[in-house]
Amino acid sequence: MAQECTARTDRADGLSSARRLPRSADPRRRSAPLDPRNNSLNLIRLLLAVAVLVSHTFPLSGQEHEPGWAGESLGGWAVIGFFTVSGYLIAGARLRSEGGRYLINRIARIMPGFLVSLLVVAFGFAPLAYAVERGTLDGFLTTPTTPLDHLFSNALLDMQAYGVAGTLSGVPYPGDWNGSLWSLYFEFLCYIVVGVVATVPVVRRQAWPLVTLFLASVVVHAQIARFSVYLGGDGDFVMLMKLLPYFLGGAVLFVLKERLPLRWQGALPALVVALGVVAWQPAWGGQLAAPLFTYVLLWAAAVVPSPRWIRINDLSYGVYIYAFPVTQLLALAGLHGLGLVPFTAAIVAGTLVLAGFSWFFVERPARDLVARASRTDRTAPPGTQPEGPATAPTVPVQRRVPPAVAPGRDADDATSPGQTLR
Repeated sequence: MAQECTARTDRADGLSSARRLPRSADPRRRSAPLDPRNNSLNLIRLLLAVAVLVSHTFPLSGQEHEPGWAGESLGGWAVIGFFTVSGYLIAGARLRSEGGRYLINRIARIMPGFLVSLLVVAFGFAPLAYAVERGTLDGFLTTPTTPLDHLFSNALLDMQAYGVAGTLSGVPYPGDWNGSLWSLYFEFLCYIVVGVVATVPVVRRQAWPLVTLFLASVVVHAQIARFSVYLGGDGDFVMLMKLLPYFLGGAVLFVLKERLPLRWQGALPALVVALGVVAWQPAWGGQLAAPLFTYVLLWAAAVVPSPRWIRINDLSYGVYIYAFPVTQLLALAGLHGLGLVPFTAAIVAGTLVLAGFSWFFVERPARDLVARASRTDRTAPPGTQPEGPATAPTVPVQRRVPPAVAPGRDADDATSPGQTLR
């Protein structure tokens, strides 16, 4: 239910990114493509992650309806934003790197934080809930679904077990510790689709192949009943074809970015047309309008100012993977009875603490480790490089480009958080 462009230190002249003229303050740059080193994508994604948190607060506190529009909840629309932005950044990462390095970067970005979140829930949150609900820890390690079963069943992103040892039986949304994580599996499938497609040489040279693939994905989604028959009605295929057009819509914006300067004169009509298309055809209008939504978000990232700390520290993924379990734990403590606003404020506070832990002690160290290994591979004397795929001369767009990433971060080290409830 993770992620892109960050600011980094200018080592050539020693000027920090904080001393550069903000994009929004320089009207001459508003018509240029998104500046990969000076933008607010981290802020945009953090706001989207908070939107998912707020959306989930409704059902997890016992409310009957989540806020939404055109058949999608607020969290669903936030995830659409995540997938479009991720498609833009991941396309850049893939087109500027070899397949092996691209795959390593994707795994290093999404898996460490995900696996640690499973551990935190299985051996941190769940035993606490078990003790509160039963007054003892006796049987915790052997009660289905056991903590180790929770880890093993979900370790490859395809979520199979949401509960742990029968806990969370007394909350408004019982038995589910992290209903958001399921979408990460589909996001990784989107990574694979782009990774495989980009092995075709023409995809690296021309824009039309990705545009064609995007349009084909929209057609498949619009006619999903016909196509899913050939896969036995497989639910994973149906969900992938719902989300893939959004991802590919972002990829289309990347390959066309030099032809689509970011101007408010383009963003406003794009938003109006996108909303009109969705209102006209809710079933597949959002997928068709994916490039328009991407354009609007990129324009916002180009002109909305962002605090430097947020530009160099990416908490959005951590907010996504921890908001749901924090909400459940606080609901178990009865805080949902205080009202929606105090409950949401407590969730945001607790989630930001764990998101900071995830970024500073899990995600960023994992990213830096892979970056150091990549630099070692590139600088080793001829004949001494380890076996394996070589890295392209240019660093992947998503780690070096984002203004929300620390110095030296590759542009593809971010992932878009996942979606809404199952």
